Amino acid sequence: MDYLELELKLSPLKPWSEIAIANLAELGFESFVENSDGIMAYISNELFDEKRVDHLLNEIMDEEVDYKVSSRVIPHQNWNKTWESEFEPVHVGNKLSILAPFHDKSVANEIQIEIMPKMSFGTGHHQTTQLMCEWMFDLDFKEKSVLDMGAGTGVLAILAEKFGAKNILAVDIEDWSAENIVENCKRNNCLNIESRCGDIDCIHEDEFDVILANINRNILVEQLPYYSNKIIKGGFLMLSGFLESDLDMLITIASKNGFTFLDKKNKDVWYSLKFIKSR
Repeated sequence: MDYLELELKLSPLKPWSEIAIANLAELGFESFVENSDGIMAYISNELFDEKRVDHLLNEIMDEEVDYKVSSRVIPHQNWNKTWESEFEPVHVGNKLSILAPFHDKSVANEIQIEIMPKMSFGTGHHQTTQLMCEWMFDLDFKEKSVLDMGAGTGVLAILAEKFGAKNILAVDIEDWSAENIVENCKRNNCLNIESRCGDIDCIHEDEFDVILANINRNILVEQLPYYSNKIIKGGFLMLSGFLESDLDMLITIASKNGFTFLDKKNKDVWYSLKFIKSR
């Protein structure tokens, strides 16, 4: 499968690069690389719709923002080489390092997750993935049952197992992502993770102790009632993948579905929320 690389140059860069990423993700773009000029966004070439992208950028960009768009097709066989040249280790605080097989592990933190970088959102580079990891540092996962929605490469599911979770379901709507999760679980010697391709309707289990959902605002709004039915009373729900303007809406909808707001975190313009199931 060929992929299309969209280069979006921006001036000023912040906060418009984050806003562009959030909106392009809703159009089906799967991976993003931020640089000093703007962003590189990647999507399956067959799903790319130039008119939709142009319309989106015209809608979200302020009149004071200068931007330039270009694109090129990347043949599938060159993709991994492209990632290997650009993929840097991710260090979350002083506890966790997310590494590729070709990285030097001697300078990594005590907790290490090894993944093969491919076309999956959730390699650890994005602020939302790091926010979710930070929540997990302070949570007791021992013997817990965990649902990881929009699992991407499986980073959060793998971290949950490293923290002692006994039963982990990692769900992603993309089949290539579900396959990548299986591969990354083997790399990290994980035995308690099931990778499943599908959406919320493919989950028949309930009584999860923890639900992790790093997706986007629209999907979170749609799925919050389902999370309420899938989690035990006293269970923890962590959400990420949205902007500050989405906070009040998400907190209100979560409250209507039996969740009590506990805390929030942010990195740059990206936010994350933590709840407990109270009723």
